[in-house]
Amino acid sequence: MVEKKDERYEDSDLYRIRHSAAHIMAQAVMEMFPGEVKIAIGPPIAEGFYYDFELPRSLTPEDLEVIEKRMLEIIGKDFEYAFEVISAEKAKEIFADQPYKIELIEGLEAGGVDEYGTPTDEAPEISIYTQDTFTDLCRGPHVARTGEINPDGLKLLNVAGAYWRGDENRPMLQRIYGTAWQSADDLEQFLWRREEAAKRDHRRLGRELDLFSTNEDVGPGLILWHPKGGMVRKIAEDYCRAEHEKAGYEFVYSPHIGKSKLWETSGHLQWFKEKMYAPLDIEGQEYYLKPMNCPFHVQIYKSNKRSYRDLPLRYAEWGTVYRYERSGVLHGLLRVRGFTQDDAHHFCRPDQMPEEIDKVLKFTLDILRAFGFEKFQAYLSTRNPEKAAGDLDDWDSSTKALRDSLDRSGIPYQIDEGEAVFYGPKIDIKLLDALGREWQLSTIQFDFNLPESFDLSYIGEDGKEHRPVMIHRALLGSMERFMGVLIEHYAGAFPVWLAPVQAVVIPIADRHLGHAERIAKRLKSSGFRVDVDARGDRMNAKIRHAQLQKIPYMLVVGDREAKTDSVSVRQRSGEDMGAMPFEEFEAILVSDVAPYR
Repeated sequence: MVEKKDERYEDSDLYRIRHSAAHIMAQAVMEMFPGEVKIAIGPPIAEGFYYDFELPRSLTPEDLEVIEKRMLEIIGKDFEYAFEVISAEKAKEIFADQPYKIELIEGLEAGGVDEYGTPTDEAPEISIYTQDTFTDLCRGPHVARTGEINPDGLKLLNVAGAYWRGDENRPMLQRIYGTAWQSADDLEQFLWRREEAAKRDHRRLGRELDLFSTNEDVGPGLILWHPKGGMVRKIAEDYCRAEHEKAGYEFVYSPHIGKSKLWETSGHLQWFKEKMYAPLDIEGQEYYLKPMNCPFHVQIYKSNKRSYRDLPLRYAEWGTVYRYERSGVLHGLLRVRGFTQDDAHHFCRPDQMPEEIDKVLKFTLDILRAFGFEKFQAYLSTRNPEKAAGDLDDWDSSTKALRDSLDRSGIPYQIDEGEAVFYGPKIDIKLLDALGREWQLSTIQFDFNLPESFDLSYIGEDGKEHRPVMIHRALLGSMERFMGVLIEHYAGAFPVWLAPVQAVVIPIADRHLGHAERIAKRLKSSGFRVDVDARGDRMNAKIRHAQLQKIPYMLVVGDREAKTDSVSVRQRSGEDMGAMPFEEFEAILVSDVAPYR
């Protein structure tokens, strides 16, 4: 069995270093504006830390330099981090002039939240940490002394705005982001990855390559696909649809709205209402925009009596759904309000379930690999005894099927004990991109709730009714998020089979335009996506433009090429492949796209 059990980040040395650095930063900021700073929260995050402040003025890049310099002085003085558990009354005295801290203390006093205001099941305890002149509401952990932080591994990064408690109706605070590492080399590697990630930002590339946009008149979080981006998406969807058909899926379509009764029966109005939009009144009936496709697929299953011979049934749909997200968390293609899921639901007999899981997991990995992803990390979420629908035996058998399938797949995974949602265990598959970043896309999820709620059945070999096993599966997750990941993975330089324009023909002079157009026509007739750059610019400018647009091939044609029916081929990388007969270049294109046709 391949299983990976990493140390929790919260238990790591880096977590303590970054948590401690956040406190040092807060001390430096308070010293910069004596008596004028209101402090909020300052947690460690995935690759660094931040702290939120209410300040008398906006911070500048020069301010960050001053703050960082003071942080290094505090680190150099090697102050101790002193821990103390205190009463709510004492905490309110210490933070009497800090309204955000008072709000957090009152939350701790009432119970159910931690010192950041995040819901928690842990028993409330109010504690503080002090270093030098700075005291913060905190449960730790921290390093023992400020000197344990490597000054060569520390850097402040930027300032951003952040609403208090993430609520746009609350005050806007200034958030300072920083990072801390155990060595200067680690910091240098992080800064390189950060710079590279900025170059690959799908929002910037979406503008530069004319792939997609958003528009305030349309609404935030709603994507407009431009022709080039639409072409990449269409190619990806067409490939996936063809592979689904080969794998025995049947395609279904469902409406964008459904009556409230449907969502009541499915449990969405009970468990998911905060993510759903307000109802529509249609002839006195309440309808909701669909947040998921599952209840519709269930109704398709229920539309006929099903026999054990009919199973498994695999319904697939590229279904657009709508979920409410706060405007502050919307992020390009990665966090949107309307998105299209490559959704599928499997209905099978219990005896078919292990083989079905094997098939869907292998199918998922095969598709992801086809798009150029090779490294994966899976997470198996198991039953939480306090919130679990369905029979214990069903949970045990389905969890075993998921685990056994992961073992056979050979991909690394770890167990998230008790982290399953109430209606069944699941596998989440995260892929690693070109920069080693994890992205959550694929999910394979059992559901013991919907078959029960909608009273699904099939007639067994014994002539009696039996409950089918239902498996949800989102492979790419959503087309919007997947496209965002794909753009960043390839930095916009899509492989030839996915590129919206696979080649551009560049005539050296106007007299070569006819040959350029004939070359383009012949390639288009073979199914390739080709443009002709007929602008009056010089050849080198046209080549540079094509490289900036990340077009895989540039075909330069002049007198020699017109006489010999050839093309001079350059790649977007800058490599000059030289002159070759037209048929030779066409064969290269055919080879590039052959696995996907």
